[in-house]
This record gives sequence, structure tokens and C-alpha cells, in this order.
Amino acid sequence: MKKDIILSGVGGQGILSIATIIGDAATRAGLNLKQAEVHGMSQRGGEVESGLRLSDTEIHSDLVPLGAADIILSMEPMEALRYLPFLHEGGFVVTSSSPFRNIDPYPEEAVRAALAGLDRVIALDLDAITRANAIPQSANVVLLGAAAGIIGILSPEQLRESIRNIFAAKGERVVEMNLKAFETGREYGGRQ
Repeated sequence: MKKDIILSGVGGQGILSIATIIGDAATRAGLNLKQAEVHGMSQRGGEVESGLRLSDTEIHSDLVPLGAADIILSMEPMEALRYLPFLHEGGFVVTSSSPFRNIDPYPEEAVRAALAGLDRVIALDLDAITRANAIPQSANVVLLGAAAGIIGILSPEQLRESIRNIFAAKGERVVEMNLKAFETGREYGGRQ
């Protein structure tokens, strides 16, 4: 079994933290893992993309080929659309519907319409969800939770264990907040 995942967003949104959690879970599960990261021109506000390739067999390249991604997991809706050429037919887009307005004018209506036209999309208003659940620093982990059932090659429990492992150094309060965020995302993702 293999999964190719494109993670995208804007600098500072936690894309690389999602990649770290998935990578830790894959390593602990004994899977083969390849990761390629692209950072934008600026650390905050610039494009960030990470390609993750997970497999129980050997992986020869760290780059996700065009038309091969099983999932696009994006913290920013326009960035999700940017990577659609990488998605294979039948793949999923799991994205925030909350735009990060780093350009003026931001084409919000066009982005919403494009997402609405996709067959397999989970679009979450992460701003509203994190406010309502008092987890403002964990929007990225909410998004990961929404995608957990789609990832498939890793179980939700393996991802939970990696959340515990990755955030342990920041203290139990941070671990618990991120586990709550993960479960909140699972609820919004329909626990596929």
C-alpha cells in the first residue's frame, strides 16, 4: 500500500508540523517515507509545500508526480487549488475554507466556486472551528484530524501517538490541546 500526500499552505500555518506528525507516525509504523519540501520567498506569508510519499514497499523518488497524489491537505484554499494537477482522479482535497489574504484582491468567490466544483473535497472553516473549540493554535492538527480517515496507511491511533510524541516537549497542556484538535477534525471529517 502507498499514499502520496501534498501538504500546502502559507508560511506560519503549521504545514511542516503536519508533515512531522505524519512522518513520525510512518517511521514508527515501519513504513518507507520520502519527503520533499518547498518554502516560499518569505518565511511568513510565502507558499509552503511538502510532498510526502508513504509506502510499505521501496520508494524511489521523494517527489510526488503529477496526477499521483491521493490527498491534497491544505491550510489555505487557494493553495489547495494550486496543487490540483498533482491529484489523481478519485483523490481527495482536505482544506481550510478560511483564506489567508496575502494578495490584494484575494479571489475569494472564485476559490469557493472552484472548491465547490470538486467531487471529493472536505472544506472546513478552520477559523470558526478553532474559535468555537478554544484551540486557536491547533488549526493544522484539526485539518490533519479531518484527513485521518482518508490517509488510510496510518491509523488514527498511530497519528495520535505521534501527536503525543511531537508535542511532548511542550508540556501536557499542549499535547492535550492538539489531541482535542485532532478529534475535533475527525468529527468534521466524518471519521472516514
